[in-house]
Amino acid sequence: MATAYENLPMEDDEFDESQVDFTDIEEQYQVRLDEGLDAFVVVDGLPVVPEDSKGKLVKFILRKLNTVGRVKDDGVHMPVGEDGKTEGYAFVEYNAPSEAIAAAKQLHLTALDKKHTMLVNKLTDIDRYGREGRIEEEYTPPQIEPFQQNEHLRSWLGDPEGRDQMVMFRGEKVGVFWNNKEDAPEPVVDRENWTESFVQWSPQGTFLCSIHAQGVQLWGGKQWNRQKRFAHPGVNLVDFSPGENYFTTWSHRPLQVDENHPVPTLSLEEDGKNYIIWDIATGKPLRSFATLDVPTSTDAEGNPVKKKMQWPTFKWSADDKYVARMTQGQSISVYELPRMNLLDKTSVKIEGVMDFEWAPATPKRDGVKTYEQLFCYWTPELGSNPAKVGLMSIPSKEIVRTRNLFNVSDAKLHWQSEAAYVCVKVDRHSKSKKSMATNLEIFRVKEKGVPVEVVDSIKDTVINFAWEPKGNRFVLITTGEIPAQSAVPPKTAVSFFAPEKIKGGGVGNFRHIRTADKKNSNAIYWSPKGRFVVVATLQSQQSFDLDFWDLSFEKPKDDAEKGEKELHANLQLMATADHYGVSDIEWDPSGRYVATVASAFRHHMENGYHLYDFKGTLLREEAIDRFKQLIWRPRPATLLSKEEQAEIRKNLRNYSKAFDEQDTAKKNTADKAVIESRRRLLEEWNAWRESMRLMLEEEGAEIELNDGKVLRDVDGEVEEIEEIVEEIIEESEEVIS
Repeated sequence: MATAYENLPMEDDEFDESQVDFTDIEEQYQVRLDEGLDAFVVVDGLPVVPEDSKGKLVKFILRKLNTVGRVKDDGVHMPVGEDGKTEGYAFVEYNAPSEAIAAAKQLHLTALDKKHTMLVNKLTDIDRYGREGRIEEEYTPPQIEPFQQNEHLRSWLGDPEGRDQMVMFRGEKVGVFWNNKEDAPEPVVDRENWTESFVQWSPQGTFLCSIHAQGVQLWGGKQWNRQKRFAHPGVNLVDFSPGENYFTTWSHRPLQVDENHPVPTLSLEEDGKNYIIWDIATGKPLRSFATLDVPTSTDAEGNPVKKKMQWPTFKWSADDKYVARMTQGQSISVYELPRMNLLDKTSVKIEGVMDFEWAPATPKRDGVKTYEQLFCYWTPELGSNPAKVGLMSIPSKEIVRTRNLFNVSDAKLHWQSEAAYVCVKVDRHSKSKKSMATNLEIFRVKEKGVPVEVVDSIKDTVINFAWEPKGNRFVLITTGEIPAQSAVPPKTAVSFFAPEKIKGGGVGNFRHIRTADKKNSNAIYWSPKGRFVVVATLQSQQSFDLDFWDLSFEKPKDDAEKGEKELHANLQLMATADHYGVSDIEWDPSGRYVATVASAFRHHMENGYHLYDFKGTLLREEAIDRFKQLIWRPRPATLLSKEEQAEIRKNLRNYSKAFDEQDTAKKNTADKAVIESRRRLLEEWNAWRESMRLMLEEEGAEIELNDGKVLRDVDGEVEEIEEIVEEIIEESEEVIS
């Protein structure tokens, strides 16, 4: 029988292996280590158990591993040591590489029990981080850097005078300044080219954010050093979470991450993404996302109209525990922080959803003792189904209240700052769709059953609405129908609303206080402390009005208007002003000052700012070429309890005496400085005068400078000096025809 070796060439009775073709055998039996490794993960931090308990442990971790994908059958390899116990780690194979990536992102640092935390990493990371000698053969313990005291990032709150800070961006310079009541702002730091596009404070004022072509930088502390750097090439927008734990960066251009030219802190997983959600404490990205396609609608003529991107796209819950994004018309995806895993592994399906907003504070609904966050959403009319507004509780995803609406053209959601109310501004059209009107659906969130109050006495379209911060009053601006092809915008009306007074100090139904007609106003800016509001006309070429209103004006009892005694309001127009080219309005955190800005971002005419007190008194105005931004530095929430705050308000007059004395002393100090300057100038004059007298005496002359009339020369002759002083007593003009 012939064998395969009989036909092989033989030389000196030696076998030449190079002459044999093994390709068919290699293809059949070769182990392909270079393929499929991207579907493997390494799971560490597992309990060490006897081999008899290995099966139970595998089943236990599979319940967690299968939440992000599907582990292959027999896809868990858990080594057992010589002592008959597991080694505390396992190799796991998923069906797809994307599932392995999701496992490393979402399951890493998952707690198994009180003593064990699961660590999940991709197997290919061994090559990524360990190649080119990055991992040493011998273990060397890490060097612990000596403790260094970091800067106090909120030191500005300890200012003895209780002043606020502001940032001003003008030309190419960005500066942080102390605000002084009457004097010019006092610079803290002023730098050239601090940002490449704009600056932004974090919500509690801890960081100043600067935007650059390569990413974002956060600054703070007394020395204004850089605290953090976040790489996001081409970044356009930034949005912080309320607690300053996280923030989102967005670029209209998808990221391009090249493994050969890596970007700091970014990996190949961020390639092609537009959004990155960052952990501020670690400086690392938590998760990245691509921009969703914005659905297009059609206008009256059937032409496609692409809607604008909504910003912020990712919206934060009040306590930084959740962040959510809406897929318009389909669903809302709620992610848990900091792991950024999808809540319950699925999005909330809401057919037709158009918008949603988180409650800005942790709600305290009547009879609900468990933890929850709320968000409000609305859907349009779909077929025969009405439009709908709903309140959903998270994390239970329970719908706690819904409201059906009809003939809806659009809706806007407005939460009150303490989550006591949410107002849904509903624009309704008539059956013929030729006229529009607005009504307000106010959900009283903290009352039992979440009742809904309807304010439908509004005949015109509401173009702006704003709740009083920490209060229960609101202001809205309405306008009539806009004439077609009209160059002049229609007149607007400003209406004020407040709740009725009821026995026991409760809050009754909302009632109309007053309407100011024939205005050009289009913007509402409440003081952060409530009570005072500025109603303004912004970005207009015809009008630049500023109206300063007080909703708790203390009138004499006899002068109170009829009906005001029954409402939680006393309305008074304190002052009016105008600022040519005004584009932005900023209240300081204390509610004492308000700045109006004519920004070069909007136009290049008479850029600068005006500073008013809360009553509308102009304190200072500065025209600054290429002035772009003035933003007050926010303050964190007070640490005082409501009782302590109430006690301070009760004794405010006693506290104000001390502050008045400080102001008087400061003013006297300034006056004293002026007097000292004048005294110094007078002394210099007297010294010069004395030196001239001595010089003349040395030359033998006698001079009587006190009169300024007589001068004796060396010959004893008298020279008279005559002064003629002309003074116009009265001047009048008469025209003779």
